[in-house]
Amino acid sequence: MTLSDQFIVHEHDVLVIGAGGAGLRAAIEASGAGVKVGVICKSLLGKAHTVMAEGGMAAAMGNVDDRDNWEVHFADTMRGGQYLNNPIMVEHHAKEAPDRVRELEAWGAVFDRTKEGKILQRNFGGHRYPRLAHVGDRTGLELIRTLQDHGIHQGMEVFMEMTVVSLLKTSGRISGVLGYDRERGRMHLWKAKAVVLATGGIGKAFRITSNSWEGTGDGHSLAYHAGAELMDMEFVQFHPTGMVWPPSVRGILVTEGVRGEGGVLRNSEGKRFMFDDIPDAYKKQVATTEEEGWRYVCGDKNANRPPELLTRDHVARCINREIKAGRGSPHGGVFLDIGWIKEKIPNAAEHIKRKLPSMYHQFKQLAGVDITTERMEVGPTTHYVMGGVAVDGDTQESCVPGLFAAGEVTAGLNGANRLGGNSLSDLVVFGKLAGEHAAKYAKANRAVEVDSAQVEAKTREVEECFGRSAVENPYAIQYALQDTMQDLVGIVRTQKEMELALSKIGELKTRYANVGVSGHREYNPGWHTAIDLNCLLTVSESITRCALERKESRGAQFRDDYPEKIAEYATFNLVAKKSTDGSMEIRRRPIVPMRADLKAVIERQS
Repeated sequence: MTLSDQFIVHEHDVLVIGAGGAGLRAAIEASGAGVKVGVICKSLLGKAHTVMAEGGMAAAMGNVDDRDNWEVHFADTMRGGQYLNNPIMVEHHAKEAPDRVRELEAWGAVFDRTKEGKILQRNFGGHRYPRLAHVGDRTGLELIRTLQDHGIHQGMEVFMEMTVVSLLKTSGRISGVLGYDRERGRMHLWKAKAVVLATGGIGKAFRITSNSWEGTGDGHSLAYHAGAELMDMEFVQFHPTGMVWPPSVRGILVTEGVRGEGGVLRNSEGKRFMFDDIPDAYKKQVATTEEEGWRYVCGDKNANRPPELLTRDHVARCINREIKAGRGSPHGGVFLDIGWIKEKIPNAAEHIKRKLPSMYHQFKQLAGVDITTERMEVGPTTHYVMGGVAVDGDTQESCVPGLFAAGEVTAGLNGANRLGGNSLSDLVVFGKLAGEHAAKYAKANRAVEVDSAQVEAKTREVEECFGRSAVENPYAIQYALQDTMQDLVGIVRTQKEMELALSKIGELKTRYANVGVSGHREYNPGWHTAIDLNCLLTVSESITRCALERKESRGAQFRDDYPEKIAEYATFNLVAKKSTDGSMEIRRRPIVPMRADLKAVIERQS
């Protein structure tokens, strides 16, 4: 019996897994190069997590402040990442982001405008100047709409509501992908010369997250089990402001754009607590009075930014500190107040509704709060992982020949911490590069035959949870894992707690081996959850092991037992790789050295 008799078989030159901003931009670029492209998405087209990105996309266009340029953006990103970033990727990003924004505009994106008709840019945490091109607070939605409208004319074939369960290799090279359709459970085999991973993040490994249901670390896990390296996995970003109340919406993102437009953080005593803790590295760039911070929001080039616009890791820890000290809001958060600007500008309510329409409707409909007059209750939420597949800075290819990656599933651009707004421009900058080089690879290499034994073995593996007599519930294991990660590997970490987490993850892996589901493969969410669990367990172990190895506090990792930065740890990135015996190894990799001309950029901007 042939594979065609057992599976629904497809053939492409380049296969893109993920239909968010990075995946669509990669598919557009590869299609434009004349190769046959397929796109697999876990949900419906247009429902990727990218649509939930609100604040804007960072690009040094200088439309609001002409002092901004790629060098300032480069220096800001390196500083935010604590210099663990891959400088080659940061250079690509800083130089190419403006062109990608203008490209989107040419393809039909409708950005907000300055009075002169230029693309408007707003303030955001960690950025020296107003840099985020935006569409109100619905920028991600406009990005996806534009890429889809443009992409459907490029000839790509789209496979919706599919889950990929394995990357296939022959003689060490990518040969295809195995997966199934989520509706009927039918197995599909995609043959391909090159694969681009664009699967997003890992937020569902934690109990409280801004991520959609798709954020189960699929791409991270697929790459790891195919022999690729995962780098910087200890650096998980907790966005400072997620919704706190009601419980049904806990964790949903409250865009940093609220603070960029003048929103301030207050504790239960009404105190604006962010003024109390400004890191030495930023003291020359942060306002020391409320009046100076307001002038910055209004565009005064001589004013420093308010402390609410410090880097996300710092703001999240400050909020966490207030909550633990008993100065939090009634439902376990703090207060975010944008309504106070009525003291400063006329028609403030209409201004807020115009600048932050999604936030206004989100709180009005989900929490019964009118943000033009009432304070929002917010708290930290798992938002983004800086770690991911280690790739070449120029081509986005991993150490597995034929496997490329772009977007949140990759490591390198953000180092120890991502600046807000860099994620959306990351998608289009590196989506383009990944698609370009995947197409070049496909043109330069012949297809290799899929290993039928490998396909059949993986198929048996994903089906074996049916029919077990003594079984574990996949939902129970998922909830236990999320509680473990939230409570023991969260915003503040310690050796003892993470060792306990690693022990618990080991127990959950043992339980996972006995997971079972009832019924059959059609319309079976329990089966989907069981398959997602394998990915969540892999990424959770890599996060915990890397966090244990990094015995210092840097960027998004804060260790209560090692609260200071240690010089030694600034010289390497941590890499997780699957060993020959199947265990996870953590290695130290020297950081990518910075060229002399890029060092000069840092010195000029310091």
